[in-house]
Amino acid sequence: MDLVIGRVAKTHGVRGELVVDVRTDSPGERFAVGTVLRGRAPKGAGEKKYTVAAVRPHAGRLLVSLEGVTDRDVAAAMRGTLFLIDAADVDSGDDPDEFYDHELIGLPVATVDDEPVGEVSDVLHLPGGELLAVKTPAGREVLIPFVAEIVPTVSRDGIVVDPPEGLLDPDSESPEPVDSPPEPVDSSPEPVEG
Repeated sequence: MDLVIGRVAKTHGVRGELVVDVRTDSPGERFAVGTVLRGRAPKGAGEKKYTVAAVRPHAGRLLVSLEGVTDRDVAAAMRGTLFLIDAADVDSGDDPDEFYDHELIGLPVATVDDEPVGEVSDVLHLPGGELLAVKTPAGREVLIPFVAEIVPTVSRDGIVVDPPEGLLDPDSESPEPVDSPPEPVDSSPEPVEG
């Protein structure tokens, strides 16, 4: 499994610098000068290896220069390229509160009362926060806010959730279906006697 550590957002200047959105907690290590990056071009154009020639922070992103990318046109063609690492090369370490997404996918989820909920199928990173996508044994997907109040225990053996009332209730996901459509209303004008 591959992990994305950065994405080329756009070019910067005329000498081939790339503006990279960082998706790693270790940008200094992952984008160090001399590091060889695996880049996957957008729209299935394949992978290529790039060597970092220079890097500097800029407005919450990185400006990265790569060997062989020396002008704006070559850099512009790289827009959308994802820089990847192999998930097997990454470990979240000994901190019990830090996990990579790939370490959570596949873990069993149960309630604090030891009732099985399902298995983590994805971790969604949204502007409002993170959500665990959990596939239930019935095949439904349940989205659980990934906050300490609702997910008190996370370990490599499984996840324990303390859901608020209704979160796991299948009836709360969508409104009840309507048995029959409403009767159409006749909107034609009434005849006027005259």
